Amino acid sequence: MSYYGIAVNLVSYLTRELHQGTVKSSNNVTNWAGTSWLTPLLGAYVADTYLGRYWTFMISSVIYFAGMCLLTLVVSLPSLRPPSCGKDVSYLDCDKRASSFQLGIFYCALYMIAIGIGGTKPNISTFGADQFDDYEPKERAHKLTLFNWWMFALFFGTLFTNTFLVYIQDNVGWGLGYGVPTLGLLVAIIMFAIGTPTYRHKPKGESPFTKMAKVLVASVRNWNVEVPVDSKELYELTLVDNPSPEKFRIHRSSSLRFLDKAAVKIKEPASQWRLCTVTQVEQTKQMVKMIPVLCATFITSTFFPQTQTLFIKQGTTLDRSMGPHFEIPPASLVIRKYTKNPRGITMLQRIGIGIVLHIITIVIASFVERRRLGVARDHDIVRKGQIVPLSIFTLLPQFALMGIASCFVEVAKLEFFYDQAPEGMKSLGAAYAAISLGVGYFLSSSILSTIANVTKKNGHGGWIQNDLNVSHLDYYYVFLAVLSFVNLVFFLIVAQNFDYNAEVNESEPTFEKEDNSKFTQKNRILQDHD
Repeated sequence: MSYYGIAVNLVSYLTRELHQGTVKSSNNVTNWAGTSWLTPLLGAYVADTYLGRYWTFMISSVIYFAGMCLLTLVVSLPSLRPPSCGKDVSYLDCDKRASSFQLGIFYCALYMIAIGIGGTKPNISTFGADQFDDYEPKERAHKLTLFNWWMFALFFGTLFTNTFLVYIQDNVGWGLGYGVPTLGLLVAIIMFAIGTPTYRHKPKGESPFTKMAKVLVASVRNWNVEVPVDSKELYELTLVDNPSPEKFRIHRSSSLRFLDKAAVKIKEPASQWRLCTVTQVEQTKQMVKMIPVLCATFITSTFFPQTQTLFIKQGTTLDRSMGPHFEIPPASLVIRKYTKNPRGITMLQRIGIGIVLHIITIVIASFVERRRLGVARDHDIVRKGQIVPLSIFTLLPQFALMGIASCFVEVAKLEFFYDQAPEGMKSLGAAYAAISLGVGYFLSSSILSTIANVTKKNGHGGWIQNDLNVSHLDYYYVFLAVLSFVNLVFFLIVAQNFDYNAEVNESEPTFEKEDNSKFTQKNRILQDHD
């Protein structure tokens, strides 16, 4: 609720209160949102290496809350925003700009929130998953539904934002509109803290980046070494050498075989940058083999920003009345039995379905925009601020389909990157999902700027102008649809060649059953004690 309480209507604040144009305001939104989705990479690193997920989340929540308080103060005080041009002048025609100080403190608050998000997003979901033991069948079954409930809670908060909060921001005031989610965030932090005595805590380990770097370096240094066929000839620690309860073995896999060179035993004494265990090599493989999937979600993630920028701008040009005294805010429109799979269909299949729905959505958006422009021309509406006599409910199909597509993609993406990441790198796995959105936002900003600049050459006005009634968003949406179709082909190739990790309950234990039972029991006792 706190994040989307800002994100879904930020473009409206930038245009109405800070008097920014369409391209500039849209890019500022996507740049901030992109940063908010990239900082989780740092948060995951800090959690996995230094502070653990619990304390990383708690400290980041305090920073998050401080940023929300500052932002609420900024939008509430008239001295911290540019003066109004008066009731008779539309914000579209107002030439009074914010001072450097006003912009500085506003963006300081926004990027404090982005830093706070960096420590909360990759750690709270993974911390929730840590509460379930993969070696207990009942707990494992519950964990399979965790991310579905997780996204339900997320979208429930978003629904509250897109209805109640957006209406408050548009019709009552920005101070109250940002004050409510700030208070909600404080309540959430307190609720989380109350549960502290009952939480399980997984111990910290070596930095996942350092682990992977060692494997990559060792593979290069052992490039001319022949890899034995028998996996038993590769280097691995025994239970006596490796008594730590949070560590366990991973069997050698057939993927990315060149990395196996890092585990080939050599005669001379070797450092950890020359010789790595099979488990460490397999952990690196599991993270590396997800990178093509991650890249295939970048273009898909460029669709999500459209609901917070251009879709909203479209809504501001339409008739939003519903009865004589109510106006809808423009941001408010936001199988197991047969497959024998515990999740119904695989995670990559769900992502693929979401990508197809994204393409359908953006094609529909193009047709809707073409119709909107046709009505505008028929009524000779060519000036900024004029309302097109077309109901805002015309945008309902594209918002609804985008929401359905996002449910498929985002839930499966978060579950996939967490599930396929090895133990000790779960926060980094969750950060992959955030990175996907972060890169998507920056790509969206770059594509928007590039298209706007290229299409206005040779005296043309361009596809995307401050006045949407003389723009061509329909062309822009067609371009996105074509780009997404090419990306779909790439995703299908990647998904077809991806090998899922073995399920815990399907894997054969590495140690003797008695030792493994003691190992698991000891691990659980330590987690409960921590």
